Amino acid sequence: MNVEAVEEFDCFGSRCAALVIGSGEAGSAQGAASFARQTLLEWHERFSRFLPDSELSQLNRDPRREVPVRVLMARFAHAVHTAGALTHGLVDATLLDDIESTGYTHELPAPIPLAEALALAPTRTPASGSARAGWRAIEVDLDAPTVTRPPGLKLDSGGLAKGLFADALGEMLASHASFAINCAGDLTIGGSAGLTRPIDVESPFDGRTLHTFELSHTGVATSGIGRRSWLTDDGKPAHHLLDPASASPAFTGVVQVTALAPSALMAEIQAKAAILSGPDAARTWLPHGGVIVFDDGSHEVVQTPAFVTLSQLSAFLQRARKPALQDA
Repeated sequence: MNVEAVEEFDCFGSRCAALVIGSGEAGSAQGAASFARQTLLEWHERFSRFLPDSELSQLNRDPRREVPVRVLMARFAHAVHTAGALTHGLVDATLLDDIESTGYTHELPAPIPLAEALALAPTRTPASGSARAGWRAIEVDLDAPTVTRPPGLKLDSGGLAKGLFADALGEMLASHASFAINCAGDLTIGGSAGLTRPIDVESPFDGRTLHTFELSHTGVATSGIGRRSWLTDDGKPAHHLLDPASASPAFTGVVQVTALAPSALMAEIQAKAAILSGPDAARTWLPHGGVIVFDDGSHEVVQTPAFVTLSQLSAFLQRARKPALQDA
């Protein structure tokens, strides 16, 4: 088997990686890994809400109801609507103003220790959807492509964009023997040779490995309240996962979820929904397997089923064409 090409780099406020074995549509293994690195860095610039001239920032402040966008932005907006619909509003990427009101207005420094945040956190309560439901107002024409929404409605790229990016690169690298794209914790693993890769799930409390999955084709996403957390001016713990109903950081009794799914985007949606729904319902969001970590440091492994169905991916398969490299 050919030597694996590896590119590791900082992006999206975290670490990303591209691992490729074998030549394919994107060239040699090293060329493909380098292409993935450069592409993710470019997408970060385009989708960052912290950059005023990014494509996302321009869309968020555009006064028109219908806005022409590039293909990948249209796919992202479509994912925002779909995530809200599939989770009954639990995963709502239209809460940007609320996130900024909690203090997440810039790239954060090192997070506060998770145990400290939990000791200061309010009573644990499952999250629920909001009556505002901004995601319902989003309409996307993937052929034009355009995004239609009420002016002033803002999209937050966050985890959904990272899952989408991993999947989009996976589409481009499918002809290579094996690949793994790690987009700051959202992964797509695949390749024409069907090689199995280990997927280690780490504890958010001490970094130890809680479980290892061995899979050849999968999407993976880990979402949690520990990586992006801080103390507000009045000393209260805060993080980036909001309860849409209250627009406040959600403390549900679940602190981290790793989800397996047919795509990284679907895994991201399911991981977030599992955290927000709380301990009693979290498992129902992991039909393809995963790991749930609770407040007290305990965890539950949900094993991968013997047969994996693509039925939950149907909302995305309607427009699953590979984006052209020049218009993504």
